[in-house]
Amino acid sequence: MSTQIFTEIESNVRSYCRTFPVVFTKAKDAILYTESEQQYIDFFAGAGALNYGHNNDYLKQKLIEYLSADFITHGLDLYTSAKREFLIDFNQYILKPRKLDYKVHFCGPTGTNAVEAAFKLARKVKGRSGIFAFMGGFHGMTLGSLAATGNKYNRAAAGVPLNNITFMPYPHGFMASFDTIEYISNVLNDPNSGIEKPAAMILETTQAEGGVIVAPSQWLRSIKALCEEHDILLICDDIQTGCGRTGTFFSFERAGIMPDIVLLSKSISGYGIPFSLALYKPELDVWEPAEHNGTFRGNQLAFVTGTAALEHYWSNNKLVDEIKQKENYLRTFMENEIQPLCSELDIRGLGLIWGIDMSKLGKPNLAQAVTKCGFASGLVIECSGRNDQVIKLLPPLIINQKLLAKGCQILKQALIETLDSNALLPLSFN
Repeated sequence: MSTQIFTEIESNVRSYCRTFPVVFTKAKDAILYTESEQQYIDFFAGAGALNYGHNNDYLKQKLIEYLSADFITHGLDLYTSAKREFLIDFNQYILKPRKLDYKVHFCGPTGTNAVEAAFKLARKVKGRSGIFAFMGGFHGMTLGSLAATGNKYNRAAAGVPLNNITFMPYPHGFMASFDTIEYISNVLNDPNSGIEKPAAMILETTQAEGGVIVAPSQWLRSIKALCEEHDILLICDDIQTGCGRTGTFFSFERAGIMPDIVLLSKSISGYGIPFSLALYKPELDVWEPAEHNGTFRGNQLAFVTGTAALEHYWSNNKLVDEIKQKENYLRTFMENEIQPLCSELDIRGLGLIWGIDMSKLGKPNLAQAVTKCGFASGLVIECSGRNDQVIKLLPPLIINQKLLAKGCQILKQALIETLDSNALLPLSFN
């Protein structure tokens, strides 16, 4: 399992492979396999791009059939049968049952492009340049979306000023000790605040890369009300937490709100194929032709697997019921098995996204040590949050109960071993 060629030729920008320094060759459902036939339980799921697991049988068969028939694989934004089927099913299984009236904009292949499109559209519609984002949020790595991303490490790589974004407090940590809604309201209403009214606010209802921080439903409703009061568009970034991750297809459903713009990527393709889209209310569709385009907008193969995922998992409530059962298991496991290990652990989550915050223990590398220990025992799991001090659980939604329980036990043992260590050595990854 030599990794020499990667360290010799591949750029230093590589990231996840430093944490999981083995060569993977195969994957199925919630298991990753290496060249040496080692097996790893996947609690990472492609950073949320594999909600339906690796090489999902139903989706794979639809893809094989499509490719075998020599159907179109690249079509820019031409009308194609694959696009038509996706739009029909997305409307039938997702939009109509939720009484959502959105136009669908197929963006470039990754989530950051959907964010860029949303910002451009909001500024065009409202005639204002500013955007309100929230502390702790993550929205992408291209310059526009990076400007709305809070992480200083990521922002530092831009090399230019990141403008036209004002950060507002998210209800977490010290910011939860005061009324963040009142603060934002005062900023908007105070003629001396020095902050111009923005075109839009962008938020994650659950900050994923920010450390699994779940915004209260009432807070979300209040943000929506503020936006309506001040003629500001509300953009919901559902790129990582959409497609069932929080228990419902859209993460904002629990709050009973309808954002003006919704962004999807990652698992919307169903199979890990690059795909992103922006949904917006019809009255916002003021684009002129090709004002936001791209060579790979509307990935034809993603249409096929995305349609298959909608048909197989969202034409009924079976998957939603399974997510709820697994959520209940994880909640109980966290409360009964993980929390008693250390009173300083802060556990939070919903659906199948959970975080174990270790920041109160005062040892910066602690969470990374746990994930490294877990990896040595066959578990792929990542860190997130401020200074990577939150262990983030992100298993595929279709993971079977036995494998979910086994992964949780590996995580518990890794926590025990790490917490019991007398001294934490500095971590070093190749």
